[in-house]
Amino acid sequence: MSRDTLVGSRIRERRALAGLRQADLARRAGISASYLNLIEHNRRRIGGKLLVRIAEALEVEPSLLSEGAEAALLARLREAVAAQPGTGAELDRVEEFAGRFPGWAELLAEARRRIDALEDTVETLTDRLAHDPHLAASLHEVLSTVTAIRSTAAILAGTDALEPEWQDRFHRNLDEDSRRLAEGAQALVTYLDSAADARRSLTSPQEEIEAFFAARGFHFPELERPGADPEVALDPEKLTSEAARSIAARLLRRYADDAAAIPLDLAARVVADHGPDPVALARTAGADLSCAMRRLAALPPDVLPTRVGLAVCDGAGALTFRKPLDAFPLPPFGGGCALWPLFEALARPGQPVARRLVQAGDEGRPVRAFAVAGPAALTGFDGPPLMQAQMLVLPDPEAEAAPAPLAVGVTCRICPRAACPARREPSILATGF
Repeated sequence: MSRDTLVGSRIRERRALAGLRQADLARRAGISASYLNLIEHNRRRIGGKLLVRIAEALEVEPSLLSEGAEAALLARLREAVAAQPGTGAELDRVEEFAGRFPGWAELLAEARRRIDALEDTVETLTDRLAHDPHLAASLHEVLSTVTAIRSTAAILAGTDALEPEWQDRFHRNLDEDSRRLAEGAQALVTYLDSAADARRSLTSPQEEIEAFFAARGFHFPELERPGADPEVALDPEKLTSEAARSIAARLLRRYADDAAAIPLDLAARVVADHGPDPVALARTAGADLSCAMRRLAALPPDVLPTRVGLAVCDGAGALTFRKPLDAFPLPPFGGGCALWPLFEALARPGQPVARRLVQAGDEGRPVRAFAVAGPAALTGFDGPPLMQAQMLVLPDPEAEAAPAPLAVGVTCRICPRAACPARREPSILATGF
């Protein structure tokens, strides 16, 4: 790697300081966002004319981008020393080393970057293998298909006089199972392929969406205007997969519909008068309670007197949207605690449920949970009912006359409550957290 290829690191730093997205800088410089991404990660050389255009877009002198490469190299060398503090490397002589042996310095810095990337890949793969229920189900499907093929082959090999009709049937089974095995194996290989970007390829669509909403604080000012197009809020840098963009577009359309039903200024007035009360907001706006709950969870921090959490599930009980609260964490994978009022509301559509809760193992931090379930979509008179439930979670003021809170868990796997009638599986925790 020649020293001038480190210009990309300086471009990335300057873009971050300017508060620009990759797509914005790429558009100003007249190149694609993917090509700029390669440049910023020092995977493509940059010519003089393009360097000038990027410098103009960043409003800096071109020399600041090219001459800052040495500083980026020194920073990477210092990071390598910090990662291995016991090596005895002479940190005070790092500039001398980079100046006298620039090739070796770049090789060392690149090796450290490669090690970091590999460690990140291993950590991501380990977490995915340990927690991803979809991957576990795919592996189980592959193993089941292998077992079916082996059983069919054993019958064909171990039976001397098999009627032609049965032979044709078993051959058909072998052909279908082998095709299914090939498709399943190819899907797993594609899922685990980390050639371009391990973390990006291994991140599930739900994780991308949650990271996208969390980065925006679950509030989108551009969708508060009447007639706003949800597409303007999509961020292709954070929503890298087609599945994540599709789900996010649906959630943003619902956000825009909620904002149209309950404008921000009206919600702010109701919260100022009544606090984050979903019933008061629904009555004032003439909206349904589900919309009011989602709207409260989407308000900016300067409007709300306290932080709020939100969980949304479909009719099968799968969590489709999460906004955790410090006093009420939500599981990143799988289902939640069966004792949550979120699932109680599914059994009583249209009837609001309110409960005081405390997470098992969490000392004295009760919350108030409000839940309601209703139709997720209109399927017609002959269609199956499609239901969804919302649960708004608020910190509890702990009034003296309040009833004792119900102890619930995050999910059975990490819940310490031994005698729980709703337990689905043993907990890995013998005693509290």
